Amino acid sequence: MNRFWSVLPLCLLISVGALVICPLIGPTSLDFRKIWTEGTLDAQIFWLARFPRVLLALLAGGALATAGVLFQALMRDALATPDTLGVSSGASLGAVVSICFGWADSARLGGLWAASLIGAGLVLMIVVGLSSSGRNVSSFTLLLAGITINSMCVAIMLFLQSVTTLGRSLAITRWLMGGVDAVEYRTLGLLALFVLPATVLLIWRARDWNLLAVGQGWATAKGLDARRSLRFGYAAGSILAGAVTAITGPIGFAGLIVPHALRMLIGPDHRLLLPASFLLGGAFLAVCDAIGRTVFAPAELPVGVITALLGGPFFLWVLSTRATIKN
Repeated sequence: MNRFWSVLPLCLLISVGALVICPLIGPTSLDFRKIWTEGTLDAQIFWLARFPRVLLALLAGGALATAGVLFQALMRDALATPDTLGVSSGASLGAVVSICFGWADSARLGGLWAASLIGAGLVLMIVVGLSSSGRNVSSFTLLLAGITINSMCVAIMLFLQSVTTLGRSLAITRWLMGGVDAVEYRTLGLLALFVLPATVLLIWRARDWNLLAVGQGWATAKGLDARRSLRFGYAAGSILAGAVTAITGPIGFAGLIVPHALRMLIGPDHRLLLPASFLLGGAFLAVCDAIGRTVFAPAELPVGVITALLGGPFFLWVLSTRATIKN
């Protein structure tokens, strides 16, 4: 309990620090005093461009990190992410279909969101359905089904991109890089309606994820309806991944780096791991986005590229570490 009250305030402080500092970082320097003066250029840049962008990064990074923690518990694999089950690819496919058919215009954001969530949900049902055996869900079959579905989704997306118009093909290419851009506050509010309640419910049921992380048999012996909890967990994680992907595009490794690092530092207790991952996952993505928009200014590097450059070596390091321990 002492660790709980020492770790979470630090994570909250880091998250608030990212919210305050990251909007001030960019190719154009801002005068902190002028951002409070209505009508000034500094105020417009801060409140209309950078601040909503950082808020989006905090929500998206927190949601992806939370989904990563959840899938790692349900699959009992510290390297599992929404990408592992093909959920992110399903959401991406839904969004690509939406772009191809013109449902993703700025005035039709709901169409893109609906397509993304439907894509994530369909992939989840297919993967879980293939891996279900009796009252148990095979993690190994779940992994293989997720990898297969992921490859199929990528193939379909490439096909759609090749047959659509040039303008929409370029839009798909840009979207598939994964990026955090300035959005309307109304869009942020809608995303928060998906992300925050789902995250609170997952934290509230942290004890269930602790039991399932040990095994379905153990969870059942402790009185938990393991099958029902698994379905709820997979559905909640898919909602988080699908809602974020609909706006930012696929952002790889965001659900792996922070959860895995925190698990090594603070342990596997999901009562602490989930809220800490949400706070630091958001801060991590906000910092990555700040780096992406300043290093090559005035050009911008999509945040998905930054996370991939960081996550690839991190993933290989984790694999080498696990191999060394087993040997």
